[in-house]
This record gives sequence, C-alpha cells and structure tokens, in this order.
Amino acid sequence: MRDCKCFVGNLTRSAIAIVLLISSGYAQKQLTLTTASPEAKENFVQAINALESFQFGAFTTAAQKTVAADSNFAMGHMLMAATLGPQQRQKHLDKFAALAPKASTGEQLYLQGMTHFYKNEDGKALEAFQKLSKMLPEDRMVYMMLGNVHRRMGNLSEAIAAFEAANRIDASLPRAWSFIGDCYLLQEKYDKARMHYKQVVDKVDPDASPFGPFFGQIWADLYEGKPDHALQILDEYLDRYNRNGAAQGFPPVWIWNHKGRINLEFGRAAEALRCYEIGYKSVPPASTTQVDSIQKLVWLGRLHHGRARSLAKIGKHEEAWKIAEGVKKMIEDGGKEGEQYWPAYHYLAGYLKLESGDSKAAVEHLKQSNLDDPFHKLLLARASLKVGDKAQALKLSEEIVKFSTNNIERALSYPEAKKIIAMNASN
Repeated sequence: MRDCKCFVGNLTRSAIAIVLLISSGYAQKQLTLTTASPEAKENFVQAINALESFQFGAFTTAAQKTVAADSNFAMGHMLMAATLGPQQRQKHLDKFAALAPKASTGEQLYLQGMTHFYKNEDGKALEAFQKLSKMLPEDRMVYMMLGNVHRRMGNLSEAIAAFEAANRIDASLPRAWSFIGDCYLLQEKYDKARMHYKQVVDKVDPDASPFGPFFGQIWADLYEGKPDHALQILDEYLDRYNRNGAAQGFPPVWIWNHKGRINLEFGRAAEALRCYEIGYKSVPPASTTQVDSIQKLVWLGRLHHGRARSLAKIGKHEEAWKIAEGVKKMIEDGGKEGEQYWPAYHYLAGYLKLESGDSKAAVEHLKQSNLDDPFHKLLLARASLKVGDKAQALKLSEEIVKFSTNNIERALSYPEAKKIIAMNASN
C-alpha cells in the first residue's frame, strides 16, 4: 500500500483523533482509520502488507505493535483477533466491539462484518462487505474479505471476482492470487489453479515457503492422480523450509508426515514408513519453546499412527495392531487431557481393521472417528460398501464432494468419493 495521508485540523493532536486514510487518501473511496497514533497507523499498514505477503510472523508482530501504540484503536484489535485462535481472540473481539462507536463509518461496518464472520454468520458478513465494497470501491482490504466470505459460502465465481478486484487495486501482493487458485481448485480447474499458484511463488522470495501456493499445487496433482509430481513439489517446499528460517525453529516433521501420507495412500508403504521415521527424528530430543513436552508426545503418537498404517498396508497386521493398542494406552494414561484423541484412535483402529479384512469392526470404529474429516468419511464409505451398506457409502461420498476446505484430506478423498457416487448412484 502507498503511505496514508493524515489530515489534521487546527486543533492539537491531543484534542482530536488523527484521521488516517489508507492508500491515496480519498475518504469516499477507501477505508478511513481513526487513531491518534502515527505509529499505530504505520504498524497497521505493515501488518496488512505482511498478511497479504504470507509473512505471518511479521503480521503478528506488527499487529501487536499497532495495539501497543494505541490500545483504543478498534482496527488494531481487529488485527490482533486475526492472530489468535477462537478461544483466545474473544477479548479482542469484545474490545473492538466496544470501540467501534468511536470509529469511522467504514470502520464500523468493517468491524461489524468481521464480527459476523467470526460467528460464522456468513450471510450477515456478506451483506456488510458488499455494502462496504459499494461505499469504498478502491479499498483492497474490503475486497479481500468479500472474497473470503464468498469462498466460505461456496460462491466460488463471486469469490474469484472479488479477489480479482483486489488485484486490480494492487496486483503485487500474492495472497489474492493464491486464493483465486484455491477457488479454481474447488472448481476442478486444476491447470488454472496451478497457474495462479505459480505466479504466487514467482512473487515471493526464492527462499520463502508460503504454504498455500505450494500445497495448492500438491493437491492439484493428487486430485489428478500424480503423486510423483506432488512429491517433487513437496521436496522443493521442504528444501525452502529448511533454508529460510521462517519456521522459527519448528521442525519439518509435519512435512515428512505429508510425504509419508502421500506415499502410503498411493501404494508405497515402505517409503511411507521411512518418511514417518525420518520426520520424527527432526523433533528435538529435549523440549523447546517451539516443541514442548505435550507436542513431543503428540508427534510420537503421530509416528505410531504412521507406522501402524504403513505396516497394515504391507500386511503385517498383528504388528500394526500392537502399535494401535499402545496408542490406546497412551490415551488412557493421558486421563482427561487424552480424551480428545479418542477419535484419532478410532480412525487408526478402523484403518487397520479395514486393511485386515474385518470390515464390520472397521465400521464400528470409523463411526467414532472424526467425521468432519473427509478422509475418515472415505474410510467409513469404503467399509460401508464392504458390508453392503451402499446408502451409507453414497451419503458419505456426497458429503465429501461438498466439502469445501482445501487440504490433503480432501485431495486424497475427493476422486474416490466421486467414483463411488458414479458407480452406485443408479443401483
């Protein structure tokens, strides 16, 4: 963004809030920021630029500095809310709601839209951002949120139009390009998605490792049944991740787990096992600020999951089940804290039972897995077909196809779910 202009009347700065205008300063076309602090304004602009450039650490730092410079800046608390999870962000939502009456008209409507967005009231959020886009036709932030709301509602063509409007204001920032790619991915326009993701990669530093554009390309390959190329891109991402320091010391175990997962589901169980084991070796032996003792235990559990599933694919069912029993004991020993992992255990147990041919037991376990996860749904659909429950398999497959979050679970599930629907819909 270009720097903001600051209009101050004859009164002193201590007497009134300084009205700061993003970009060119035309109040009727772009969002007006109301703050008495030039530092808050500067950090706000830096935060937005960092967010739009996939620099999430810099975004968090700039958001914190914005609020530190002016704790009564409503839009600053909006930034802080975006850096936090649902449970932690509420105090900032409450704060910007309390401060909104003192903000400009545009800010008030923007904050209103964000409040609805965080409450998953997408229709009301859409109404707010549509109104803002007419009120402020040159404000890029407005179009980005308008696109996000449309995307979450499944209005993919409208989302693309909003993100393209953001690019017409400033095409140098990569996030909108990546989001357009996400929409094309959901529309099964994989070449168009790749084109946009590659443009994002071209716009960032050669050592940068933005998740969205790299994994978007990986998912496009998985949708088209091209695991080798997907793994090549994942290796490039791993190289960048190891070089650039952007991970702030967090080990690449999760990347290796993705490699394991892709290899496993495309019939390369031995290579999958190797990837899971290499990945866990990257977890530091002693607890750190990045990986504490609880996280270490979680990653150990994930290693056990990967090992067991890989062994089951190889045909070592007894060895795999012993690992599953060990995972169950870990959860039991975890007491109340461990209860959250029961769905993951039932996913593992169901996976193993399905591989060993005990489809009835697989169904019982998988019904207790996380059925918000499309891959868990796919396993239950497979098991349901095995026990003759075509209606259940069709229902689950239709839910998978409607799932609109781009992730590896959808990429691994969607093609098979479509086949199940095609093969069984008329029977």
